[in-house]
Amino acid sequence: MARFMRKARVGAVVRTNQDKTAIVEMVWKQRHRLYRKQMRRVARFYVHDEENQCRLGDTVRIEETRRISKNKHWRLIAILERKEVADVRPIDLETDVGQEITQPRILAAETRAAAAEAEPQDVLEEAVVEEPEAEEAVEEEFEADEEAVEEELEADEEAVEEEPDKEEREAEGEPEEVEEEAGPEEEPAKEAPETEEPDEQEEEE
Repeated sequence: MARFMRKARVGAVVRTNQDKTAIVEMVWKQRHRLYRKQMRRVARFYVHDEENQCRLGDTVRIEETRRISKNKHWRLIAILERKEVADVRPIDLETDVGQEITQPRILAAETRAAAAEAEPQDVLEEAVVEEPEAEEAVEEEFEADEEAVEEELEADEEAVEEEPDKEEREAEGEPEEVEEEAGPEEEPAKEAPETEEPDEQEEEE
C-alpha cells in the first residue's frame, strides 16, 4: 500500500505491559444519525513500539502498516507529548518541608492515635461494669420465678388437702339429714294420741 494512502491516528497510551507493544486509545464524539445526540466513541489500537519508548499517558501519532501479529498492524511514528510524572514520592515531599509546618500534623496524628487506643479500653470497662448488673438482674428474676413456682405448688397442695376434708364432711352430713327428716315425721304421730283423748272424754260423758 502506498504511504500516502495509509491511515494515521493520534491517541493516548493506556497500556505498556507487553514487550515492543503499546495500546493506544483514541476517543472522539459522533452525533447519532436519528436522535442527534452526541455519543462518545472509543477505539483501541495495538501499536508496534520497537524501542519501548512509550509511557502511560503519552500522546502519540501512529500509522497503519503491514500486519505484524494477530492484532498488531499499527506502528509508532512520533511521540507528540510526554506526560509529566513526579519522580518524588509524597512522603519525601513532607520530609523536606520545615518542622513548623509538619509539627502540627504530627501532633494531631499522635492525639488521634491515642484517642483511638483509649476508646476500646473505655468500652471494655463499661462492658465489665454492665455485666455484673445484668447478672444481678438475671438472678433476681430467677429467684422471683422460683418463689412464684413454690407458691403455686403450696396452693395446689392446700387445695388437695381441703378436698378430702370436704368429702369427709359431706359423708358425715348425710345421716344427719336423714335423722332430721325422720324427726318431723314422728312428731305428728305423737300429736295424734293427744288429739284423741278429748274425743274419748266426750264419749264417756
